[in-house]
Amino acid sequence: MTVIGWIQILLFCAIIVALVKPLGWYMTRVFSGERTFLSPVLRPVEAGIYWIGGVDEKREQHWLTYTVAMLLFHVGGFLILYAVLRLQAILPFNPAGQSAVAEDLSFNTAISFITNTNWQNYGGESTMSYLVQMLGLTHQNFLSAATGIALAVALIRGFSRSSMRTIGNFWVDVTRCTLYVLLPICIVYALFLVSQGMPQTLGAYVDATTLEGAKQTIAVGPVASQVAIKMLGTNGGGFFNANAAHPFENPTALSNFVQMISIFALGAALTNVFGRMVGNQRQGWAILAVMGVLFIAGVTVTYWAEANGTSMLSSLGLTGGNMEGKEVRFGIVASSLFAVITTAASCGAVNAMHDSFTALGGMIPLINMQLGEIIVGGVGAGLYGMLLFVVLAIFVAGLMVGRTPEYVGKKIEAREVKMAMLAILVLPLMYLGWTSVAVVLPSAVASMANSGPHGFTEVLYAFTSATGNNGSAFAGLSGNTFFYNLTLACSMFVGRFFMIVPAMALAGSLAGKKSIPPSAGTLPTTGGLFVGLVVGVILIIGGLTFFPALALGPIVEHLAMNANTLF
Repeated sequence: MTVIGWIQILLFCAIIVALVKPLGWYMTRVFSGERTFLSPVLRPVEAGIYWIGGVDEKREQHWLTYTVAMLLFHVGGFLILYAVLRLQAILPFNPAGQSAVAEDLSFNTAISFITNTNWQNYGGESTMSYLVQMLGLTHQNFLSAATGIALAVALIRGFSRSSMRTIGNFWVDVTRCTLYVLLPICIVYALFLVSQGMPQTLGAYVDATTLEGAKQTIAVGPVASQVAIKMLGTNGGGFFNANAAHPFENPTALSNFVQMISIFALGAALTNVFGRMVGNQRQGWAILAVMGVLFIAGVTVTYWAEANGTSMLSSLGLTGGNMEGKEVRFGIVASSLFAVITTAASCGAVNAMHDSFTALGGMIPLINMQLGEIIVGGVGAGLYGMLLFVVLAIFVAGLMVGRTPEYVGKKIEAREVKMAMLAILVLPLMYLGWTSVAVVLPSAVASMANSGPHGFTEVLYAFTSATGNNGSAFAGLSGNTFFYNLTLACSMFVGRFFMIVPAMALAGSLAGKKSIPPSAGTLPTTGGLFVGLVVGVILIIGGLTFFPALALGPIVEHLAMNANTLF
């Protein structure tokens, strides 16, 4: 580890913290329906969309109506994307002549992109046409990200409102998020990426002659427009198979740094939206502090593990850390930081191969996902996931002091705790359940390139990534099979929507409660004690689910890779 490396990490953290308040202020105004500097241009467009869709923007929805609208919206998105994938061969903007995508892969991909997972059992440049990349994948990148933010805002309204039956209007929230937040930023962002050397063209793939005289086809396309929303919306799906390690998806050190910032920017700012909407910005800072503690711990372990390498590498004369699977232009620190960011934020983009990390270095991304990706998390999803843990922490605190738990003026009772636990327990059910099937089913075992603890970790990582709606892969696993296409799609669907429904039920329950003023016995929820309590509850609940699996994977592998040092 070096001083320059830590400066990069601290600079990243400082910029994220600096962006929290201005972005939080802006998004609060957007979702409150207040005027912004973009209103003169976008307000007519917004009103036109409501008129075409028959939406009354002043009519709010009950939590159940809000949730049903969201589910129907995604059913439509799934059908459209599946159709585009299956009809790819006869649709325009297909200069490479890509054929129709297979049924099971189309099913997996459609589920993947509507759930904001962007798991990819294919190579983008060798499978998808320009039209599919734009109309299918980029389109869903915007809508799935907007949905996550809208749901987080709906849950915030549950905490901020008193004696109300409504939590907003799904159609209005998604429209405003897309128009006022995602699109404007992505337009500027894409232009910046083009300036760094990223392609943005509808022209055909380029034929080149190598120095040896061989012919090489270089894939290009509308890359910048997809990468912008893939990062900002914490989607992660790459235009190219190598994702952000590809020089056309991540041309320079500056583009790499900006991409890392964009992954965290909106998710971190939503904590400030929470604080503003509940009337106390310190509440938002406390939640961000919880995220920060877990994030810094993860970065420290990963950076240390990769910078030190293993005794096996040292015995081969490979000193100076573990550079396997990493881009030389990014190095160990930028690769380690990117890996922790992308798995903390359910983004799934990668600028290095996680499969090539040391055992402990690869363990942190796995833990980030198994905690529910609440360390900033996906845009919106991270905040409502964190608030579920906050509800449980407040409940535990109430039991400790013998009082009814209260949070931001709302009593936390049995219904709220049940909804929070139901949402959280869905995650280990999927990734541990399907992993246990995959490691004994012969057809699934045949997809594993490695045996032993590393092969086990590859399978566990795949189902954890899918369930957590992350989308990054540990490599070494051939996922484009009937078994994995269906089971990973199931994990993605359950991990997204079976967590959303209880969270929205929680929002409706809280919105209907009366606000109560704090008393002498109310636990302060803006200080260090509260931050420590929430971190402890997250680690305890998460540890009960992920530790048995980790003991069989990365920890065993770490002991094996360092056996000559330890024994």
